[in-house]
Formats: sequence, structure tokens, C-alpha cells
Amino acid sequence: MYRFKLISLIVTVVLILSACSQTVSGNPPTVAPVAMPTDTKAPLSMAPTSVPAASETPAPTAMNTISPTSNPTQVPNTIVDVAIASGKFKTLVAAIQAAGLVDALKGNGPFTVFAPTDDAFAKLPKGTLENLLKPENKAMLASILLYHVVPGQLMAADVVNLKQATTLDGPAINIKVSGSTVMVNNANVVATDISASNGVIHVIDTVLLPPEMMAPNKNIVDTAVANGSFKTLVSAIQAAGLVDTLKGKGPFTVFAPTDAAFNALPAGTLTSLLKPENKQKLTDILTYHVVSGNLSPVDLYTNQQAQTVESENIKFTVKNGSFYVNDAQVVLAAIPTTNGIIYVINQVLLPQKITANAPAMDIVDTAGADGRFKTLVAAIQAAGLTDTLKGPGPFTVFAPTDEAFAKLPAGTLASLMMPANQQKLTDILTYHVIAGKLMAADVVKLSSAKTVEGKSVTITVSNGKVYVNNA
Repeated sequence: MYRFKLISLIVTVVLILSACSQTVSGNPPTVAPVAMPTDTKAPLSMAPTSVPAASETPAPTAMNTISPTSNPTQVPNTIVDVAIASGKFKTLVAAIQAAGLVDALKGNGPFTVFAPTDDAFAKLPKGTLENLLKPENKAMLASILLYHVVPGQLMAADVVNLKQATTLDGPAINIKVSGSTVMVNNANVVATDISASNGVIHVIDTVLLPPEMMAPNKNIVDTAVANGSFKTLVSAIQAAGLVDTLKGKGPFTVFAPTDAAFNALPAGTLTSLLKPENKQKLTDILTYHVVSGNLSPVDLYTNQQAQTVESENIKFTVKNGSFYVNDAQVVLAAIPTTNGIIYVINQVLLPQKITANAPAMDIVDTAGADGRFKTLVAAIQAAGLTDTLKGPGPFTVFAPTDEAFAKLPAGTLASLMMPANQQKLTDILTYHVIAGKLMAADVVKLSSAKTVEGKSVTITVSNGKVYVNNA
């Protein structure tokens, strides 16, 4: 009996030594799997079992630690990844890549990024973006981008309680809250709290420029000349004899129409205004675009109007996040100069003294001057209806835009414009015309209206929208 116990003890020791030898030699013993309880309703205990001594737990090394981003099933969700996935920040992503900031903005952070949309970058003066993306301007581009980044994670609820926030570029950005509108410097915040794994994105509609880049070195006239989008405005300023005034001390706020805005004026208007005998009229129009003093975007938002140098008032409104001066949209805000500020607008403003004395335009001229009805005007001409629609009328025209004509099946418009199909085109166009002058208040009271073509159109009002047939 004793001998049997001794042999068993020796065998056990040998087995233990054998197991230890396998562990040391790199061949760990087989471990039986842990059986899981079959009773799934039993609660799992959160209490720790036994904590091994420090010496028993080897420190992780670079070889045995797995980074979360190395998991092939995990979708990257950093600020850069979110911006790429959105599709609204193609220019921003390209700029981040050109500035060499991809790795930085994929880092741990957290970061708060005020991200300009593609439309915001498109509002920069012509050639600015192309110049910034050049390799020699990499440092300048990086400075601009980092001026949009604040360290830490600031959700919208945090942002609205701040007046300033320090950026990674160094200078602070100003934050202004007025009602439901939040502005960062001169940019509107148009979307908030887009989460990323390393921070948050708030969307803005204007590119922010660091203070050192905002320091102007040209007056209003020279800035307009250098921009290249205001050739007509500069010519008009020269013809009106206002160069010295707008190069003077000021300060002035100028709402500057682009060349495209001047081109949208009725045919012959600009040529007439530039004649020496119309110098006073031209001066009145130009000074109606000028306000004494520096008006910031906040001033435009908080004030409903301002008196111009011409003496009449212009009105400020905000629609869908954009500023409007009278009916003109501000497409680029607050360009600083040495003697004031320039806002770029998409229409020429006309003072009441000019519009009150101007002869009313007929339907064809009004459509031509608007710019949205080029196809309609061409069709009216092809159908031989120009003289009719320039006649005494009165007429009510439901006018399809160029985009409306573009929705016709391919080849339809080209076919209609052929001389052989003039009658068919005439029938279509006169089906858009009602005899008499029906204002909107009259139209919404009708269920149908007989057209000049002879047949009636149906009129319905639904959810605040008015439909003529299906349009």
C-alpha cells in the first residue's frame, strides 16, 4: 500500500514537472474550455473573481497589443472620415490633404471643427482657392484650416454659451448668438453636432480667415480692381467720378454687384447709364450701394435697414441662412479694405427715384431681364409671339423657367423650335397665357382659368402651394 502511494506521488511530480517544462519551452498545456452556464436567465456577476499578482500579468508589448483601428470589421469614423463620407466637404478634404493635416485630424483629439461646405469655399474670390492649394502656400493653407479647429469637444449647447474660442492656429474666433442664429466670425452655423470618434463637426457657410490674413492693404476701389469680378462696377465708378471718394478715408460699406449682376440689367441699360449725360443717374445708383461706416454681418442681422450715401434706405433680411439687401443676395460677406468693407451681391440695387421714373417693362422685356427665362424668350421669338406679348394686353403668363424646359424629353424642344412646328409651339405657349391681369390673390380663388390657346388650366392650392395643372 505504501509502495503504491509512493509510485503515485512520483508519477504526479513527473507530470507536473513535464507540464512546467512544456510551458517554459513555449508549448503551453492544453486548457479545457470553460463551460458556460446553460441558464441564460441567471444574472452575470460584475464582481471581479481573483486578481493576479502584478508579477503574474505580463506588460503588453507592441507585438501583443492590437490597435482598435487594425480591426478589419471596424469602420473608421474620425473627423476626416466623416467629412469624406458626407460628400459636402470635398474641397475641405482636398485642402486638408494638401496642407498635410490628415493624420493630425485623424488623431485622438478630441477636436471641434467648424467645417466650411463646398459652397462656402466657392464663395472665395476667384483664384483664391487654386492659389492656396499650391505647394508653396502649404503653410498658409494649414494656418487657415487650423483656424477652423478648436481643441476639445464643444457640442452646440457648449458653443452657444461662449463668446470666443481659441483655435489650434492660435487666434480666437468670435461667437455671436442672436435668436436662433449662431455666427462664428462672419460665418453662419448651418448644421451642428455631427459626431466623430475624435470630436464633433459644426457646419458653416463661409470660410474663416485668420486675423493676420484679414489685414487689408488696399482701399475699396483697388480691392475691387484686384478681385477681377467687378470690372463693370469699376468702370461705372470711374464714369461717375467717384474714384477719389471711394479711395478716401471713409470708412464705407459697399454692396458691390458683380459683372454678372450688371449683365442681368435690361438690354441697353448699362450702355445708357455710362453716357456722360446720365452721370447723375449713374451716381445715384452707385451711391445707393454705399453706406457710411463699417457694417459687420452682425450689424446686418440686427438692423433692418441703413441709410445710403444716396439718402434712401436699403433693407436687410435673412432668408434660409443668407443675407439679402433689398432683393439682392449677399454671396460673399465682409471683405475688409483699408477704408471699409465690401459685400458682394448678385443684383444691382436701384433707388426709388430711379425706378419711379423708369418706364414699366412689358412681359417679354421683363422675362429677358430676369435671366431665368432665356428658353421661354427664344420660344416666344420662334413662335412669332413677341409683338403680341409686347402689346397692351393685359396678360397673365405662367412662365416656365429654363430648368422647366430642360425637363422635357430629349429632342422635344429642338423639334418645337423648327419652323415646321411653329403652330404647335404657339399652341403650347398660348396655353401658358391668360387674358387679363390676375395677381396671386386672384389666382388662389380660382379652380380653373381659360387660356388664350382656348383650353382651360386647373388651379389648386395645397399645403400653402399653388399648382397650375401639375406645375
